[in-house]
Amino acid sequence: MRPYSFLIAASLLIAASLLTVAPALAQQPTKSWVPMSSTALAQDYASRGEHEKVVFLFEKLSAEEQASLAVFPVYLNSLQALKRYKEAEKIAKKAVKLRPEDATLGVALGGVYAAAGDKPAADKQWQKVLTQLTTAQVVPVATEFGRRELPEWTERTYLRGRALAKNDTEYAPQLIQLYTQTQNQPQVLAETLHLVAQDEKQLPFVRNMLQNALREEKDFDALEKLLLTATQEHPDQSAYSELLLWLQVQRKDFSGALVQARALDRRSQSAGVQVMGVAAIAQQNKDYESAIDGFAYVAKEYRSGPYGNLARQRLLQAREAQVSTTYPVDLTKVRALVTEYEQLLAELGRTPDTAPVLRNLANLYAFQLNDRPKAMTLLQQVIDMPRASDEVIDEAKVTQGDLYLLKGEPWEATLLYSQVEKSHKDSPLGYEAKLRNARLSYYAGDFKLAQSHLDILKEATTREIANDAMQLSLLIQDNTVEDTLGLGLKAYAAVEQLVFQNKIPEAIKGLDALLEKFPGHSLSDDTYYLKAQLQRRTGDFPGAIATLERITNNPKYDVLSDDALFLLARIQEEDLKDKGKAQELYNQVIVKYPGSIYVAEARKRFRRLRGDGV
Repeated sequence: MRPYSFLIAASLLIAASLLTVAPALAQQPTKSWVPMSSTALAQDYASRGEHEKVVFLFEKLSAEEQASLAVFPVYLNSLQALKRYKEAEKIAKKAVKLRPEDATLGVALGGVYAAAGDKPAADKQWQKVLTQLTTAQVVPVATEFGRRELPEWTERTYLRGRALAKNDTEYAPQLIQLYTQTQNQPQVLAETLHLVAQDEKQLPFVRNMLQNALREEKDFDALEKLLLTATQEHPDQSAYSELLLWLQVQRKDFSGALVQARALDRRSQSAGVQVMGVAAIAQQNKDYESAIDGFAYVAKEYRSGPYGNLARQRLLQAREAQVSTTYPVDLTKVRALVTEYEQLLAELGRTPDTAPVLRNLANLYAFQLNDRPKAMTLLQQVIDMPRASDEVIDEAKVTQGDLYLLKGEPWEATLLYSQVEKSHKDSPLGYEAKLRNARLSYYAGDFKLAQSHLDILKEATTREIANDAMQLSLLIQDNTVEDTLGLGLKAYAAVEQLVFQNKIPEAIKGLDALLEKFPGHSLSDDTYYLKAQLQRRTGDFPGAIATLERITNNPKYDVLSDDALFLLARIQEEDLKDKGKAQELYNQVIVKYPGSIYVAEARKRFRRLRGDGV
């Protein structure tokens, strides 16, 4: 057969088959339906606000299809956007009838009435939904009310669900979240306290939610008042004491926190672990009195317990921190501490467990008694100690580096810092060593190298190190813009090195020389602030006050004005014991600098001086 003859035959066969199939297709009933692609097209129209086209595509569907999950919300929204409320009501009522198990459709029907401006009808419909609510429908309906930004009805839904469950803590987490979002503080507090009273396992959740909910001082006051009452009325409920302890730590009321920690400790016989935790946080926040109080309690009550010896070490560390920051430093107290450290070492022995004691003792000899050979010997004992942890050994190396810097041997110092950097990469101790190297470069006037270290440290996981790095980085950036050679900053860095070396009189002279040589320099406010700090260290409190007032009285120095004012208040409170003047200055910090980082601490100190809570 020729090729073209084959093609003709095949065409005739196909035509014949189509003729036989066509009548069968013609007999099929026509069904009104929109393929999935049309639903997607309608959703696209809706997103672009072309609601007429959406309605055109969906209005030909059957009632079942219009009530489907994919179609109903889009169709209803477009009808409402076009203000075709009667049609929207009709569609919503059909959906409710066809899918009675889905109570969110009843909420949507109420939404149609609300959109049409008929609030009574909307409320009546939503109340009907709640009246007919089943336990399984509570969360979906509450979620739908929440999506529509109807917090009152969201709350009513959860409370209705609570009644159905016959459990007065049911849906407490959801209600706490709702009250937090709507800033309904009384209800947040009521729900959280009720929840932890019934289920102590909810404490972590409750603390987290309160962390988000408590925004103002009055909120903290309200919770503290409720908790104090609850702990007195229900002393057997440890959850209240745990929560009060947490709150007082949040408020940095460490003396109050220790009261709760000791009460919990006596109840649970936990060997003082919670008291140790509060004391450690107090020391980090420079509340040395509370830290000493906490460590002393554990050292006395649990002398032979698992934390007894550690508490004795920490007690001496806290006292050391207190002595070294009480100006002027009392060398008699320093020597007394040295004696106590030596006694502790004689009793416990020079072991890996007491290696931190040796390091602290070395610090006293190096930075307070100026006995560097003795300090170096003690540190070398730690480094050479068999079975001492790598962490303790490298901490000693960092301190050795500090000693070399005191001696004016920066190359030896940077060698030790770099060793620790390498062996503790991406850890707090490694970051601390890198910060020391950054400061070395800064002291030497190599600001570019210092900045390269600081750029890494600004991303450090340890907040304190990251903040220190950020401050030094900003100091370099701000003072090398106009003074491109950095001459003023080099002079300032040299003074800071003198401060590190504990050469305070020389440092003060250096600051005075800097102010004279570079009048009006951008570093002037930093120079005055550092000078005031050094004057305070030497016990020249009138001089420190006069220097700080040069900052607070000059609008040009607005960057450090809050720092200076807060330090003025501390001098009045801590050094001159003038509580009235200190209270006045703390109030000025709160009023004049509401965005300052010192506001929370100033408010706490102001309240304490005023006698609140005494």
